[in-house]
Amino acid sequence: MPRIRPLDSEDVDPEMQAVFARYQRDRGNIPNMFRTMAYRPEIAATADAHLQAIFESGTVEKRLKEMLAVRVSQINDCAY
Repeated sequence: MPRIRPLDSEDVDPEMQAVFARYQRDRGNIPNMFRTMAYRPEIAATADAHLQAIFESGTVEKRLKEMLAVRVSQINDCAY
């Protein structure tokens, strides 16, 4: 059980609801990292912008970046 309860879409401000909706549409879920950071929308917004810059730009295919993220999570025994 997490120490800080991740927020649901109805618990966040309209700006974060838009971010949540995009993740739900694009990934099929809202990452717990963003559901938790939503307590501080200004921090969540910068983290979202950073993640978008990583995955949506550059010369490496998005699919390979996603596979690398999964592998790094596995190596670090991350539960998700």
